[in-house]
Order: sequence, then structure tokens, then C-alpha cells
Amino acid sequence: MTRPDTATPTRVDARWIGLFAVAWLGIWMAQLTPFQLTLPEQINDRLGIGDTITDDTWQHSVTTFGVVSGISAVFALIAFPLTGALSDRTTSRLGRRRPWIVGGVLLFAGALAILGTRHGLVGITVCWCVAIVGFSTASAALTALIGDRVPVAQRGVVSSWVSAPQAIGVIVGIGLISALGLSTGAGSLVVAALLVVCVLPFVITVDDPPHPARDRERLTVAGVVAELWVSPREHPDFGWTLLGRILVNVGNALGTSLLLYYLQFGLRVDDAQGDLLLLTAIYMVFVISAAIGSGILSDRIGRRKPFVLAAGALQGLAAAAIAISAGVPTTMVAAALLGAGFGSFLGVDQALATQVLPSADHTGKDLGIMNIAMAVPQALGPLLGAGIVAATGGFVALFTVSAILGIAGGLSVLRVRSVR
Repeated sequence: MTRPDTATPTRVDARWIGLFAVAWLGIWMAQLTPFQLTLPEQINDRLGIGDTITDDTWQHSVTTFGVVSGISAVFALIAFPLTGALSDRTTSRLGRRRPWIVGGVLLFAGALAILGTRHGLVGITVCWCVAIVGFSTASAALTALIGDRVPVAQRGVVSSWVSAPQAIGVIVGIGLISALGLSTGAGSLVVAALLVVCVLPFVITVDDPPHPARDRERLTVAGVVAELWVSPREHPDFGWTLLGRILVNVGNALGTSLLLYYLQFGLRVDDAQGDLLLLTAIYMVFVISAAIGSGILSDRIGRRKPFVLAAGALQGLAAAAIAISAGVPTTMVAAALLGAGFGSFLGVDQALATQVLPSADHTGKDLGIMNIAMAVPQALGPLLGAGIVAATGGFVALFTVSAILGIAGGLSVLRVRSVR
């Protein structure tokens, strides 16, 4: 009998893709809404930063947010590959990936519900770290299903539906909280509940056969830790893809993670939350359009590299525009360019990653390592950005570095040889 992790996948239907996309909508809504809005606001409240803004207070807020996010990155760094490796070995009758999706979502939702009630920095940090562990666990298992269940010819389309919900999720989350005037605690409960509601239909219906127990290797701590390393010398395409992911995602994180602070303290707009919602909506439209378009087109022409190159160029252009000419209109144009660039990247990135994996037996672990380059740069973005802003006293250098990294990430894909 063919092992389920090495069997040739058959085409997934529209229902599978639709439920998969909804699951990711819940995941991204629950992760990005706090990250973009409620977590910075909680920190501002804790620091006593209200309507009175000084250079000292906003830089202190940015730095504190960066530290909290940076600490959570350490947990994501461990959780992504570790839970992916463990899911590869899981022999539960519920399947290989399903137990980790369910466990991760419940941990994620529970941490978010508690996060909204915390007022001290320690409590906020602990809850956010636990939430990130849940996010990482569920995400590692969900992305592993692409390698398990989706044929190469469909991976561009399916990958685009991992990515496009990022923009939809954050705009829905921020929009709900803003429109309903929810407090931080109520907003956290709402996104936690929506997370469970969105993921549940996919978890119930997904085809996820159990790993055959007879093929399972003896589980040891040393064995799992040893598996977490993939040599870039032995697997250069994996290494270059990982590097490109890191650079593009760090660049994007620098350009987006401090956007609320940029509006509040860089441009000093009157309604920062309203402008954030508008900019996010613009970003969303272009991310979704570019992600879906690039995913479909890359499957049809059998190429991934051109879209990654275009993504780096557009991301660099967007960040450079803000760095050269600060203002809300320029930021709107930049949001469109950044959305188009990042959407082009996201639409093919997951597909590209699944095509350079060293072993079909370790899909969960290897994609977990790849996913470090998705979540950790985002978590480290505020910390790195805070350091740049604090060192330079403004946001110009922040967006300049973002532009450079985006371009470098796009160029790194040229070194990948096994994928066109």
C-alpha cells in the first residue's frame, strides 16, 4: 500500500479550496488584527499614552511593541518546525495534521480571549507568545496539507488562498472592531470566536488519513532536534527559497507593522485608526487581486520565479515612495504598490516552497522551517523597525531598509535551479 505522505495527490475540488481559504481567513484575522491594532493600543494604554503625543512617548511605545513582538518571534521560531516535525510522525486515528490544527486553534483562541483582559506588560507578552505558539502550530499543519493533498499543478492556486485571506482577515477584523466600537477585551473575544468558526468546517471535512504506525520511527528528542536542520549546502534551492522568503517578509513587515505608529506619530493625522482602515482596504484589494492572479497564471505557465522578481521590485518601489515623499496620498499609492507586490509573492511563494522540499517524508517539518520565514520576520519587524526609528528619529530610514530588503528577496530566487 502506498504511504499517504508519498502518494501522488489527486486534484482538490472547489469545495476543498473554499473551506481551506475560509480556515486561513480565520487564522489571519486572529493573528493580524491584534498585531495591527489591538496589541499596540493595549501597550499604549499600559504606558499611559493617549492624545498627548511627544517624541519620547511614541518612540517608547514603538520600542515596547517591538520588544513584545520580538519575544514572541522566539516562540514561533521553535513552534513552527517542531510541531511540523511532530505532525509528520503523528499516528492518530484523527489523521496526521488534524490534531495539530485543532490543538493549535484552541490554544490560539484561548490565549487571545485572555489577552484582551491583560493590562500589565508581562501578562500581555505571555498571552501574545502563547497565541503565537497556537498560530504557528495550526499554520504548520495547514500548510503541510498542501504538500500532502495538492498536486503541483494546483499549488499556485491553493497557495494564493493561503495568502489572499491575510488582507481580507485584517480588514474584516479591524473593520468589525472599528464599526462596533469594541473595547480591546471584546475585540479579542470576537476574533477568537471567529477563528474557531472559520477553521471548524475545514477540520471536520478534510481528507487526512492517519500515518501508518508501522512506518513510524522511534521518537526521541535528539532525533527531532536533528531533523530541524536542513543543510543549505546539500539543498541549495531550499536555502535560497528560505532566504528569499526571509528578506521579502522582513521588508514587508518593516513597511506594514508600524503603520499605525507612522500615521499617529510620523504624519500626525487626526484619525489614525480610520486612515489605517482605508490604507488596509487599498492594500487588501491589491493583495487579493495579485495573489489570485499570480497563483492562477503561474500554474498555467508553469513558472514561479517571474512573480517573485516582480514582487521584490514592486515592494521596493512602494517603500521607496514613502521614504521619498511622506504624506497620506503617497502612502495610499504605496499601499497599492506594496499590496500588488506582496500579493504576487504570496500567490506563488507557498507553491515554490513545496517544490524545493528535501524529503516527502518530512513535509510538515520542512514547511515548518519555511514558515519561520513567514511568521518570525513579521514578529521581528516591529522590533527591528523600532530600532531603526529610535536610531534615526523618524520613519524615512525604516521604509528605505524595507525597499532594499524587498528587492534583495526578489533577486535571491534567481539562484533556485529546480523551479522555473
